[in-house]
Amino acid sequence: MLDEAIFESPIGKILIAASGQGISEISFLSDSDAERAVSGNGTDITGICQKQLEEYFAGQRQNFDLPLDLKGTPFQLSVWRTLLLIPFGTVWSYGKVAGQIGNPKAGRAVGGANHRNPISIIVPCHRVLGSGGDLTGYGGGLWRKEWLLRHERKNAGFQQEI
Repeated sequence: MLDEAIFESPIGKILIAASGQGISEISFLSDSDAERAVSGNGTDITGICQKQLEEYFAGQRQNFDLPLDLKGTPFQLSVWRTLLLIPFGTVWSYGKVAGQIGNPKAGRAVGGANHRNPISIIVPCHRVLGSGGDLTGYGGGLWRKEWLLRHERKNAGFQQEI
């Protein structure tokens, strides 16, 4: 059974879901979902996650220390684990992520895995750009991706590794 909580962020309401193994989902709620009822009343892990997200948005946290319950294909899991290696304030290209997982021609597939990332912000798919540094797709909306990148630039010297 999942336990859920809603977090009010500067860029909209965020659903936090946790299983017995850890955080399983962090997603932005649409306006129509914003009044959604949540199951449970927040566990220790959802509470810790909310606190760490508060610190992140306040510019006081660059790394998250939470157990994650990632579920996906072996390829998706390899991409998501690689995303966790991208330092705060740094961006990589889809091609660089593909190279890191040992499949340098898989840039498009990396984009597909990125799009299916169930744990936004903590698994930082927003730190992946197109090969020319283009701001490309983000499930939470490009404006949120741009906001997150500006926020990280402001809070840690920005480094681009395309």
